[in-house]
Amino acid sequence: MNQFIVPVDFSETSKNAARFAARLCSQVKNAQLTLYNVFDKLETGSDGTPLEDDDKARQAIMELALQSVYNELSSLTNVKISCVAEEGNSFVDNLESYVRRYKMSMIIMGITGATRVSQIFMGSNTLNVVRRKIAPVIIVPPDARFTGAKNIMFITDFRDVERTMPVVPLREVLDLFNPTLHIVNVHADHYVELTEEYKAERDVLHNMLKEYNPEYYFIRLYDFMDAINQFVEDHNIDMILTIPKDQSFLANLFKTTHTSKLAYHSHVPILTVHG
Repeated sequence: MNQFIVPVDFSETSKNAARFAARLCSQVKNAQLTLYNVFDKLETGSDGTPLEDDDKARQAIMELALQSVYNELSSLTNVKISCVAEEGNSFVDNLESYVRRYKMSMIIMGITGATRVSQIFMGSNTLNVVRRKIAPVIIVPPDARFTGAKNIMFITDFRDVERTMPVVPLREVLDLFNPTLHIVNVHADHYVELTEEYKAERDVLHNMLKEYNPEYYFIRLYDFMDAINQFVEDHNIDMILTIPKDQSFLANLFKTTHTSKLAYHSHVPILTVHG
């Protein structure tokens, strides 16, 4: 069974991620979807009495709110959807515990960069989940619309492939979607001919992923983000796959600048896989 989980805090960003997940699950064999919410533990006064309503009542409220999201998603997919609300002090800790306990296949989360405050709050939670290496994560930008998962752009630096490539989890993810795989390296040092080092690393990676018939692209552009943006547009990319080695890379993918707004910022999800 392929089990997907979507954290829902009832923001439009998280509900959009849930809609994306529902449509994605419709295209995955034996998929199930869990809508997941963590609500804060009760605060108590100096005498130990709760300052808010009892926890069972609060859980019932959250479950009812999740049910409203379920009702919307049920019109988008025929996959089984379950709703889970848990009390906890740490969203990331609770999510990690649940994912590991129930062996979830993938986490699908929203992210927003609409304002600096929302980017810090929502972005930090999402990137912290990625950092924990709990499971593969699909990061869904706020304006993303599901277009399929058949054209996947895999960004790699072609460095020490044999040691650093998480082959097993990577294959598990690719087997879910069976996509056309575009393996892309962007580097300012690519001239007319690729170096022997790059060719050797490409051959190692090809031996790992040859059953997926990948296509390879070596792009010489000085602006990394512009190169990705252009490739996404030219090849109708549905999703960008990456094996993040540092969090600044992921954070930069969702930033806007004064001069341009990257096209994928608004509509192309990022799929992260760790070893």
